[in-house]
Amino acid sequence: MRLRNITGSREAIAASAYVVHEERECRGKWSELFENTHPIHIEIGMGKGKFIHTMARLHPEINYVGIEKYSSVLLRAIQKMEEEELPNLRFIRMEAEEITEVFAPGEVGRIYLNFSDPWPKDRHARRRLPSRQFLARYDEILEAQGWLEFKTDNRNLFEFAVEELAPAGWRAHVITRDLHKDKALMEGNVMTEYEEKFSAMGNPIYKYIIYREK
Repeated sequence: MRLRNITGSREAIAASAYVVHEERECRGKWSELFENTHPIHIEIGMGKGKFIHTMARLHPEINYVGIEKYSSVLLRAIQKMEEEELPNLRFIRMEAEEITEVFAPGEVGRIYLNFSDPWPKDRHARRRLPSRQFLARYDEILEAQGWLEFKTDNRNLFEFAVEELAPAGWRAHVITRDLHKDKALMEGNVMTEYEEKFSAMGNPIYKYIIYREK
């Protein structure tokens, strides 16, 4: 998907108080930034921020960090915060590969991956956010009882993600290939912009919730 560059987006991000600019200095010290000891949940590839902004509003007892590498998209999330400021939400502009340099071992309670780039070519498999290479990174930063939630409308990406679990040493707590027909999982489900769009078109939404093997 081609993203339109928005003039001035990098400058706006650099000036925003909602963006953490020295993120590596926060490693192991996120509780100091939020000035509390609440759990930390992160979304990697947050897009325009609808999901994580809603989650932060609904759960003030949790601190959220949204990660996005595209400036033009991150700008939209900043604009949401300007309209409705939330003290338990901050953003980082960074590449997902650098995640272990920003969060210390066991510092994160939950990770969300929503409608991630499928990287359809086989040679790019290690770039997919639910790949075993990324699962190893998540393993480093998640607390002992932490888990990861992944949603997508892309069947091939989802089947790939499920196949990666065993080699990476993860187990599935929940797997569904039609989220919106699962009443239990839909309770409290917060939709992203993509989820609203694709589900309205009749596309099934795939989801899993996973944890590490002990």
